Amino acid sequence: MPVARDIMSPGAECIGANDNILEAARKLTSLGVGALPICGTDDRLKGVLTDRDVVVKVLGKNLDPQQTKAGELAQGEAVTIGADDGADEIFATMARHKVRRLPVIDGHRLVGMVALADVARALPDPQVGDLLEALSTD
Repeated sequence: MPVARDIMSPGAECIGANDNILEAARKLTSLGVGALPICGTDDRLKGVLTDRDVVVKVLGKNLDPQQTKAGELAQGEAVTIGADDGADEIFATMARHKVRRLPVIDGHRLVGMVALADVARALPDPQVGDLLEALSTD
């Protein structure tokens, strides 16, 4: 079975924890992605910022996207997957945390992102249905 480094999108770009949400939104747009890892000044992963976070947690709450920092939206410890973890572990982590994207780390270094679509292509059909069901229920 493939491991995360086999199915991830390599070269994920971070948004800095001190960068504002307007910068993050522009980066999401220019890269054509729905999520960006949030990295601190120590180059460690602090969380993941999604396009939904921008809309719901910033714009929806009338916060100023130029004054709100990406790091303010990082909640607790980031959920990650190791580069050598198998598709089954990715599946289990996504289902357990109800996330559709996971940063892939090698040690403490961010090496890519793995999305639900990546896992769906790597898993046998019955597991794909189980994963979609797990992510779609409360």
